[in-house]
Amino acid sequence: MINDFKSVARVRIALSDLKIISFGPRPQDFLACNAPIKQLYNLGVEIEENSELDLFEAFNKHEGDERIPSVVEDMANELGAGNKKPEILSRLAQYELTLRDWIEAHKGSRSNVIVAGKCWPAFQTQFKCVPCYVNSRLAKDGIPVSCEVDIYGALSEYIGELVSEDTVTLLDINNTVPKDMYNEEIKGKFSYDYKLTDTFMGFHCGNTATDKLAFCEMKNQKIMARTLPEEVTNGTLEGDLIPGEATIFRLQSTSDGKLRAYVAEGEILPVRTRSFGAIGIFAIPEMGRFYRHVLVQKNYPHHAAITFHHNGKLLYDVFKFLGVRFDEIDYNHPAGVRYKSENPFA
Repeated sequence: MINDFKSVARVRIALSDLKIISFGPRPQDFLACNAPIKQLYNLGVEIEENSELDLFEAFNKHEGDERIPSVVEDMANELGAGNKKPEILSRLAQYELTLRDWIEAHKGSRSNVIVAGKCWPAFQTQFKCVPCYVNSRLAKDGIPVSCEVDIYGALSEYIGELVSEDTVTLLDINNTVPKDMYNEEIKGKFSYDYKLTDTFMGFHCGNTATDKLAFCEMKNQKIMARTLPEEVTNGTLEGDLIPGEATIFRLQSTSDGKLRAYVAEGEILPVRTRSFGAIGIFAIPEMGRFYRHVLVQKNYPHHAAITFHHNGKLLYDVFKFLGVRFDEIDYNHPAGVRYKSENPFA
């Protein structure tokens, strides 16, 4: 019990020495990622919100940086045969050095720094790349970088990193598993008899670290390339997530400034997704009900923080210790245990 509490206390101490650096306004199309930052101050977290123009200026000042070749070499070694866009590495290296230098110059009195970044719609056309692979490299180094300026997503990732003592990621959890794929490759083939509604695709364009992907390739971002020249959409990291234990969770402020959280344990299945991006097939018991009566009903963003272990017990204790009311910490109820809003006659 003392060892468990050490993990909980480590989170509390780390957050009191944490700074979140964000770039750009949180976009309207991802309004769900917006939330008042008052609760960050209540947790002792400092936040620095910057313009994308500030970041672009810093990026341009790093052109020709003498460190770029060594970062390019490190990237090439990490990617190996998956380096499908070698021509973009120098630009990605320039961006990575920009972020790392900004963090070092702006940490102030704080020892721990994480980032909430923006990748669209102007990022590609101005920076001439996408930041996904760079974000994955920082996450691998213990500096989670959330997409779409998701400040509470970055905070959740950092908490997961502290609890699991391992690399984490942030994924969209609003993609379903095709029924034919479920019938052919999942139904009745695992120790837990997962229903179709227990499964979903965890997806993001390419922000997951290489050591959490079963295989990977650095290439162009397919969604953005539908409306933009392909050459400005390079820099995403694609591959299926490694199978095994997983926990999805999130700490979030509501629009009226209250803290709430959720946590659910499951697994990433060893089933090929046959899709793109950083992606995996997740299976969580009773996920369909949990999605409807918690994630949708309580207006949670579409981003979930992911650890690659079962960390539910510690995360639940962390959220309580951070001041989240126990009745505002949700979990996936087992079959037969009704949510308050669930029809008792269904």
